[in-house]
Amino acid sequence: MSGRNKASRVFVVLGSLDLFVSAALHCFAGYRKLSPLLAASNLSPGLQAALRVVFLSLGWHWAVTACVALLAGLSSTGVRKILILLCGLTVLLEAGVGAGMMGFFIGNELIGSAALLLVCGGLIMDQSGSPS
Repeated sequence: MSGRNKASRVFVVLGSLDLFVSAALHCFAGYRKLSPLLAASNLSPGLQAALRVVFLSLGWHWAVTACVALLAGLSSTGVRKILILLCGLTVLLEAGVGAGMMGFFIGNELIGSAALLLVCGGLIMDQSGSPS
């Protein structure tokens, strides 16, 4: 395996782990804080339930994106570079839009760093599908 591919795999694994941590924090730690805040709000019960679903769906989305990027990065298929770049760029766009709408906070920084790691890993990966 070439040095470029080794470095690329390290970036992809670190980016995927970062996304897994972000998803876990969002689904477990963040969700616990969300319920009391929603109960104290004047939102209708339907909107409260919808916000809970969106909150959990976002964490699930990050976990699935991390799985796809990790599987693509550790495989030797011909489309792995495209998959990793697609995963990284979509999360980078999500982090940028989130920072623009809500400002910078630890969540945007975590998924932003994961996205940058995935994009860097995808960019330095060899185009060929061979593992060497």
